[in-house]
Amino acid sequence: MKNKVFMFVVLMIMAGQALAKGKMEKYAIGFYNLENLFDTIHDEGKMDSAFLPKGSYKWDTERYQLKLHNLAKVLGQLGTDSIADGCSVIGVAEVENSRVLDDLCAQPPLKRKNMRYEHIEGPDVRGIDCALLYDPSVFKVRGTKLVPYVQVLEKDSNYFTRGFFIVSGTMAGEHLTVVVNHLPSRYSEEFYRKLGARQLRVVVDSLLKDDPKLKLIVMGDMNDDPMDESMAVDLEAKRYPWEVKNRKDLYNPFWNTLVEGHGTLEYMGRWNLFDQIILSKSLVDNSRRPKYKSLTFYGHNVFCRDYMLEPDGPFKGTPLRTIIGQRWLKGYSDHLPTVVYLMKNE
Repeated sequence: MKNKVFMFVVLMIMAGQALAKGKMEKYAIGFYNLENLFDTIHDEGKMDSAFLPKGSYKWDTERYQLKLHNLAKVLGQLGTDSIADGCSVIGVAEVENSRVLDDLCAQPPLKRKNMRYEHIEGPDVRGIDCALLYDPSVFKVRGTKLVPYVQVLEKDSNYFTRGFFIVSGTMAGEHLTVVVNHLPSRYSEEFYRKLGARQLRVVVDSLLKDDPKLKLIVMGDMNDDPMDESMAVDLEAKRYPWEVKNRKDLYNPFWNTLVEGHGTLEYMGRWNLFDQIILSKSLVDNSRRPKYKSLTFYGHNVFCRDYMLEPDGPFKGTPLRTIIGQRWLKGYSDHLPTVVYLMKNE
Protein backbone atom coordinates (compact mmCIF):
# COMPACT_ATOMS: atom_id res chain seq x y z
CA MET A 1 0.00 0.00 0.00
CA LYS A 2 3.10 2.24 0.14
CA ASN A 3 2.35 5.91 -0.50
CA LYS A 4 -0.20 5.19 -3.18
CA VAL A 5 -3.91 5.36 -3.67
CA PHE A 6 -4.86 2.15 -5.38
CA MET A 7 -7.55 2.60 -7.97
CA PHE A 8 -8.97 -0.58 -9.42
CA VAL A 9 -11.47 0.96 -11.78
CA VAL A 10 -13.39 -0.97 -14.36
CA LEU A 11 -14.12 1.67 -17.01
CA MET A 12 -16.54 0.50 -19.66
CA ILE A 13 -16.79 3.71 -21.67
CA MET A 14 -15.52 7.26 -21.57
CA ALA A 15 -18.07 9.58 -20.01
CA GLY A 16 -17.59 12.16 -22.72
CA GLN A 17 -19.54 10.07 -25.23
CA ALA A 18 -22.57 10.11 -22.96
CA LEU A 19 -22.22 13.81 -22.19
CA ALA A 20 -23.04 14.55 -25.81
CA LYS A 21 -26.48 13.02 -25.27
CA GLY A 22 -27.31 14.30 -21.80
CA LYS A 23 -26.06 15.20 -18.35
CA MET A 24 -23.94 12.50 -16.75
CA GLU A 25 -24.35 12.15 -13.00
CA LYS A 26 -21.86 10.20 -10.88
CA TYR A 27 -22.38 8.73 -7.42
CA ALA A 28 -19.96 7.20 -4.91
CA ILE A 29 -21.04 4.61 -2.34
CA GLY A 30 -18.60 3.39 0.31
CA PHE A 31 -18.07 1.06 3.23
CA TYR A 32 -15.78 1.49 6.25
CA ASN A 33 -15.22 -0.64 9.33
CA LEU A 34 -14.63 2.02 11.99
CA GLU A 35 -12.88 -0.37 14.42
CA ASN A 36 -14.50 -0.03 17.82
CA LEU A 37 -16.22 3.35 17.71
CA PHE A 38 -17.28 3.34 21.36
CA ASP A 39 -18.22 6.32 23.51
CA THR A 40 -17.10 6.61 27.14
CA ILE A 41 -20.46 5.63 28.69
CA HIS A 42 -21.44 2.11 29.72
CA ASP A 43 -24.40 0.61 27.85
CA GLU A 44 -26.42 -1.66 30.13
CA GLY A 45 -26.13 -5.32 29.16
CA LYS A 46 -23.19 -4.81 26.77
CA MET A 47 -19.57 -5.91 27.16
CA ASP A 48 -18.03 -2.46 26.68
CA SER A 49 -15.96 -2.23 29.89
CA ALA A 50 -12.64 -1.99 28.03
CA PHE A 51 -13.87 1.22 26.38
CA LEU A 52 -14.51 3.17 29.56
CA PRO A 53 -12.23 5.73 31.26
CA LYS A 54 -11.21 3.14 33.88
CA GLY A 55 -11.13 0.28 31.40
CA SER A 56 -8.09 -1.44 29.92
CA TYR A 57 -7.94 0.99 26.98
CA LYS A 58 -8.32 4.07 29.24
CA TRP A 59 -11.00 5.24 26.82
CA ASP A 60 -11.52 8.81 27.94
CA THR A 61 -12.90 11.93 26.26
CA GLU A 62 -9.57 12.85 24.66
CA ARG A 63 -9.21 9.48 22.96
CA TYR A 64 -12.84 9.36 21.91
CA GLN A 65 -12.77 12.85 20.41
CA LEU A 66 -9.59 12.12 18.45
CA LYS A 67 -11.14 8.91 17.14
CA LEU A 68 -14.17 10.87 15.91
CA HIS A 69 -11.94 13.50 14.31
CA ASN A 70 -9.83 10.90 12.51
CA LEU A 71 -12.76 8.85 11.22
CA ALA A 72 -14.61 11.94 9.99
CA LYS A 73 -11.51 13.01 8.08
CA VAL A 74 -11.48 9.72 6.18
CA LEU A 75 -15.24 9.60 5.67
CA GLY A 76 -15.26 13.16 4.36
CA GLN A 77 -12.64 12.30 1.74
CA LEU A 78 -13.99 8.87 0.84
CA GLY A 79 -14.87 8.65 -2.85
CA THR A 80 -13.06 11.84 -3.84
CA ASP A 81 -10.66 9.86 -6.03
CA SER A 82 -13.36 10.02 -8.69
CA ILE A 83 -16.05 12.43 -7.47
CA ALA A 84 -15.29 15.83 -5.96
CA ASP A 85 -18.10 15.63 -3.39
CA GLY A 86 -17.15 12.12 -2.31
CA CYS A 87 -19.58 9.47 -1.11
CA SER A 88 -23.27 10.21 -0.74
CA VAL A 89 -23.92 6.83 0.96
CA ILE A 90 -21.53 5.05 3.36
CA GLY A 91 -22.13 1.83 5.24
CA VAL A 92 -20.22 1.53 8.52
CA ALA A 93 -19.49 -1.27 10.97
CA GLU A 94 -18.48 -1.38 14.64
CA VAL A 95 -20.48 1.58 15.93
CA GLU A 96 -21.67 1.25 19.52
CA ASN A 97 -24.93 3.20 19.42
CA SER A 98 -26.78 6.24 18.09
CA ARG A 99 -24.80 8.55 20.41
CA VAL A 100 -21.54 7.87 18.59
CA LEU A 101 -23.29 8.38 15.25
CA ASP A 102 -24.65 11.74 16.45
CA ASP A 103 -21.14 12.75 17.50
CA LEU A 104 -19.63 11.49 14.25
CA CYS A 105 -22.08 13.36 12.02
CA ALA A 106 -21.41 16.52 14.06
CA GLN A 107 -17.74 16.49 13.01
CA PRO A 108 -16.98 19.31 10.51
CA PRO A 109 -16.19 17.13 7.44
CA LEU A 110 -19.58 15.38 7.74
CA LYS A 111 -21.55 18.32 9.07
CA ARG A 112 -20.55 20.34 5.99
CA LYS A 113 -22.07 17.59 3.85
CA ASN A 114 -25.20 17.48 6.05
CA MET A 115 -24.73 13.74 6.52
CA ARG A 116 -27.47 11.84 8.32
CA TYR A 117 -27.62 8.23 9.49
CA GLU A 118 -29.89 5.21 9.88
CA HIS A 119 -29.27 2.77 12.72
CA ILE A 120 -31.11 0.06 14.64
CA GLU A 121 -29.68 -1.23 17.91
CA GLY A 122 -28.72 -4.88 17.49
CA PRO A 123 -28.13 -7.84 19.83
CA ASP A 124 -24.31 -8.09 19.55
CA VAL A 125 -22.83 -8.98 22.93
CA ARG A 126 -20.12 -6.30 22.63
CA GLY A 127 -22.66 -3.73 21.52
CA ILE A 128 -21.28 -3.04 18.04
CA ASP A 129 -23.70 -2.48 15.17
CA CYS A 130 -23.86 -1.59 11.51
CA ALA A 131 -25.29 1.71 10.28
CA LEU A 132 -25.68 3.78 7.12
CA LEU A 133 -24.55 7.38 6.65
CA TYR A 134 -26.10 9.31 3.78
CA ASP A 135 -26.53 12.69 2.16
CA PRO A 136 -30.32 13.31 2.27
CA SER A 137 -30.14 15.55 -0.80
CA VAL A 138 -28.95 12.55 -2.85
CA PHE A 139 -30.39 9.47 -1.11
CA LYS A 140 -33.98 9.57 0.15
CA VAL A 141 -34.65 6.91 2.78
CA ARG A 142 -37.84 4.88 2.38
CA GLY A 143 -37.42 2.50 5.30
CA THR A 144 -35.04 0.46 7.46
CA LYS A 145 -35.07 -3.05 8.83
CA LEU A 146 -32.71 -5.24 10.86
CA VAL A 147 -32.95 -8.93 9.99
CA PRO A 148 -31.33 -10.99 12.78
CA TYR A 149 -28.52 -13.45 12.24
CA VAL A 150 -30.09 -16.76 13.29
CA GLN A 151 -28.06 -19.23 15.37
CA VAL A 152 -28.77 -22.85 14.46
CA LEU A 153 -26.65 -24.81 16.92
CA GLU A 154 -27.67 -25.43 20.52
CA LYS A 155 -24.24 -24.44 21.81
CA ASP A 156 -24.80 -20.95 20.40
CA SER A 157 -28.05 -20.33 22.27
CA ASN A 158 -26.42 -17.67 24.49
CA TYR A 159 -24.52 -15.95 21.67
CA PHE A 160 -25.94 -13.18 19.50
CA THR A 161 -24.23 -11.19 16.79
CA ARG A 162 -24.87 -8.49 14.21
CA GLY A 163 -27.81 -8.88 11.86
CA PHE A 164 -28.37 -7.72 8.29
CA PHE A 165 -29.15 -4.01 8.26
CA ILE A 166 -31.36 -3.07 5.30
CA VAL A 167 -31.95 0.52 4.19
CA SER A 168 -34.30 1.11 1.27
CA GLY A 169 -34.29 4.44 -0.51
CA THR A 170 -34.33 6.42 -3.73
CA MET A 171 -31.26 7.64 -5.64
CA ALA A 172 -31.37 9.34 -9.04
CA GLY A 173 -35.08 8.57 -9.18
CA GLU A 174 -34.53 4.82 -8.77
CA HIS A 175 -35.22 2.32 -6.01
CA LEU A 176 -31.87 1.55 -4.36
CA THR A 177 -31.47 -0.69 -1.33
CA VAL A 178 -28.29 -1.18 0.70
CA VAL A 179 -27.68 -4.17 2.98
CA VAL A 180 -24.89 -3.55 5.51
CA ASN A 181 -23.30 -6.61 7.12
CA HIS A 182 -20.66 -7.67 9.60
CA LEU A 183 -20.36 -11.44 9.49
CA PRO A 184 -18.89 -13.46 12.40
CA SER A 185 -15.20 -12.89 13.03
CA ARG A 186 -12.30 -15.19 12.28
CA TYR A 187 -12.19 -16.09 15.96
CA SER A 188 -15.16 -18.32 15.14
CA GLU A 189 -15.23 -21.27 12.74
CA GLU A 190 -15.76 -20.88 8.99
CA PHE A 191 -19.14 -22.53 9.46
CA TYR A 192 -20.60 -19.38 11.02
CA ARG A 193 -19.58 -17.13 8.13
CA LYS A 194 -20.96 -19.64 5.64
CA LEU A 195 -24.17 -19.73 7.66
CA GLY A 196 -24.29 -15.92 7.62
CA ALA A 197 -23.71 -15.83 3.85
CA ARG A 198 -26.54 -18.32 3.27
CA GLN A 199 -28.86 -16.20 5.38
CA LEU A 200 -27.71 -13.11 3.49
CA ARG A 201 -28.52 -14.90 0.23
CA VAL A 202 -32.08 -15.45 1.49
CA VAL A 203 -32.34 -11.73 2.30
CA VAL A 204 -31.10 -10.84 -1.20
CA ASP A 205 -33.54 -13.22 -2.88
CA SER A 206 -36.43 -11.85 -0.85
CA LEU A 207 -35.61 -8.25 -1.78
CA LEU A 208 -35.26 -9.06 -5.47
CA LYS A 209 -38.50 -11.03 -5.42
CA ASP A 210 -40.35 -8.02 -3.98
CA ASP A 211 -38.90 -5.72 -6.66
CA PRO A 212 -37.22 -7.42 -9.65
CA LYS A 213 -35.92 -4.04 -10.88
CA LEU A 214 -34.36 -3.16 -7.54
CA LYS A 215 -30.84 -1.70 -7.57
CA LEU A 216 -29.28 -3.69 -4.74
CA ILE A 217 -25.92 -3.22 -3.00
CA VAL A 218 -24.62 -5.69 -0.42
CA MET A 219 -21.67 -4.37 1.58
CA GLY A 220 -19.81 -5.07 4.75
CA ASP A 221 -16.98 -6.65 6.65
CA MET A 222 -17.48 -10.24 5.57
CA ASN A 223 -14.49 -11.56 7.55
CA ASP A 224 -13.76 -13.67 4.47
CA ASP A 225 -12.16 -12.89 1.13
CA PRO A 226 -14.18 -12.71 -2.12
CA MET A 227 -12.99 -16.15 -3.27
CA ASP A 228 -13.76 -17.89 0.04
CA GLU A 229 -16.68 -20.29 0.06
CA SER A 230 -18.97 -18.04 2.07
CA MET A 231 -18.81 -15.34 -0.61
CA ALA A 232 -18.25 -17.30 -3.83
CA VAL A 233 -20.45 -20.33 -3.11
CA ASP A 234 -22.97 -19.51 -0.38
CA LEU A 235 -23.66 -15.91 -1.39
CA GLU A 236 -22.90 -16.74 -5.05
CA ALA A 237 -21.11 -13.48 -5.82
CA LYS A 238 -19.38 -13.72 -9.22
CA ARG A 239 -15.81 -12.76 -10.07
CA TYR A 240 -16.43 -11.31 -13.54
CA PRO A 241 -19.23 -9.05 -14.81
CA TRP A 242 -19.87 -11.31 -17.82
CA GLU A 243 -20.77 -14.12 -15.40
CA VAL A 244 -23.70 -12.02 -14.20
CA LYS A 245 -26.46 -13.25 -16.51
CA ASN A 246 -29.60 -13.90 -14.47
CA ARG A 247 -31.70 -11.46 -12.46
CA LYS A 248 -30.58 -13.01 -9.15
CA ASP A 249 -26.85 -13.00 -9.96
CA LEU A 250 -24.44 -10.83 -7.96
CA TYR A 251 -21.10 -9.30 -8.99
CA ASN A 252 -18.16 -8.80 -6.63
CA PRO A 253 -15.69 -6.36 -8.25
CA PHE A 254 -13.24 -6.71 -5.36
CA TRP A 255 -12.38 -10.34 -6.19
CA ASN A 256 -9.84 -9.33 -8.83
CA THR A 257 -8.66 -6.46 -6.65
CA LEU A 258 -7.37 -8.94 -4.08
CA VAL A 259 -5.97 -11.23 -6.79
CA GLU A 260 -3.92 -8.24 -7.97
CA GLY A 261 -2.45 -7.98 -4.47
CA HIS A 262 -4.44 -5.14 -2.92
CA GLY A 263 -6.47 -5.54 0.26
CA THR A 264 -8.13 -3.69 3.12
CA LEU A 265 -6.40 -5.28 6.12
CA GLU A 266 -3.16 -7.10 6.75
CA TYR A 267 -2.48 -10.09 8.98
CA MET A 268 0.93 -11.68 9.44
CA GLY A 269 2.31 -10.20 6.24
CA ARG A 270 -0.68 -11.16 4.08
CA TRP A 271 -3.34 -8.82 2.74
CA ASN A 272 -7.02 -9.74 2.98
CA LEU A 273 -10.01 -7.98 1.49
CA PHE A 274 -12.89 -8.52 3.88
CA ASP A 275 -14.54 -5.15 3.15
CA GLN A 276 -16.56 -5.81 0.03
CA ILE A 277 -19.28 -4.04 -1.93
CA ILE A 278 -21.32 -6.43 -4.07
CA LEU A 279 -23.77 -5.45 -6.80
CA SER A 280 -27.00 -6.85 -8.20
CA LYS A 281 -27.34 -7.57 -11.92
CA SER A 282 -29.54 -4.47 -12.28
CA LEU A 283 -26.43 -2.34 -11.59
CA VAL A 284 -24.16 -4.21 -14.02
CA ASP A 285 -24.28 -3.46 -17.76
CA ASN A 286 -22.29 -6.10 -19.64
CA SER A 287 -22.55 -4.44 -23.05
CA ARG A 288 -19.37 -3.10 -24.60
CA ARG A 289 -20.80 0.40 -24.75
CA PRO A 290 -23.24 0.87 -21.85
CA LYS A 291 -25.69 3.74 -22.23
CA TYR A 292 -26.04 4.47 -18.49
CA LYS A 293 -29.77 5.00 -18.94
CA SER A 294 -30.21 3.88 -15.34
CA LEU A 295 -27.80 3.70 -12.40
CA THR A 296 -24.88 1.59 -13.59
CA PHE A 297 -21.62 0.47 -12.01
CA TYR A 298 -18.54 1.92 -13.67
CA GLY A 299 -15.66 1.57 -11.19
CA HIS A 300 -14.38 0.79 -7.71
CA ASN A 301 -11.36 1.21 -5.46
CA VAL A 302 -9.81 0.63 -2.08
CA PHE A 303 -9.47 4.11 -0.57
CA CYS A 304 -6.14 4.95 1.04
CA ARG A 305 -4.10 7.97 2.05
CA ASP A 306 -0.61 7.99 3.54
CA TYR A 307 -1.89 9.29 6.88
CA MET A 308 -4.03 6.15 7.25
CA LEU A 309 -0.96 3.88 7.26
CA GLU A 310 1.78 2.98 9.73
CA PRO A 311 4.68 5.30 8.81
CA ASP A 312 7.53 3.06 9.97
CA GLY A 313 8.47 0.02 12.03
CA PRO A 314 7.59 -3.64 11.43
CA PHE A 315 4.02 -2.77 10.38
CA LYS A 316 4.98 0.00 7.97
CA GLY A 317 2.44 0.42 5.18
CA THR A 318 -0.41 -1.34 7.02
CA PRO A 319 -3.54 0.38 8.41
CA LEU A 320 -2.78 2.66 11.37
CA ARG A 321 -4.99 1.41 14.20
CA THR A 322 -6.36 3.27 17.19
CA ILE A 323 -4.95 0.94 19.84
CA ILE A 324 -2.75 -2.17 19.80
CA GLY A 325 -2.58 -3.93 23.14
CA GLN A 326 -2.25 -1.08 25.63
CA ARG A 327 -0.57 1.29 23.15
CA TRP A 328 -2.63 4.23 21.97
CA LEU A 329 -1.52 4.84 18.37
CA LYS A 330 -3.89 7.75 17.70
CA GLY A 331 -4.83 6.07 14.45
CA TYR A 332 -7.92 5.40 12.38
CA SER A 333 -8.95 1.78 11.85
CA ASP A 334 -7.45 -1.66 11.24
CA HIS A 335 -9.34 -1.69 7.93
CA LEU A 336 -9.20 0.45 4.81
CA PRO A 337 -12.51 1.53 3.28
CA THR A 338 -13.85 0.56 -0.14
CA VAL A 339 -15.89 2.47 -2.72
CA VAL A 340 -17.98 1.73 -5.81
CA TYR A 341 -18.98 4.32 -8.38
CA LEU A 342 -22.29 4.52 -10.21
CA MET A 343 -23.21 6.62 -13.22
CA LYS A 344 -26.46 7.70 -14.85
CA ASN A 345 -27.14 9.66 -18.01
CA GLU A 346 -29.83 12.09 -16.89
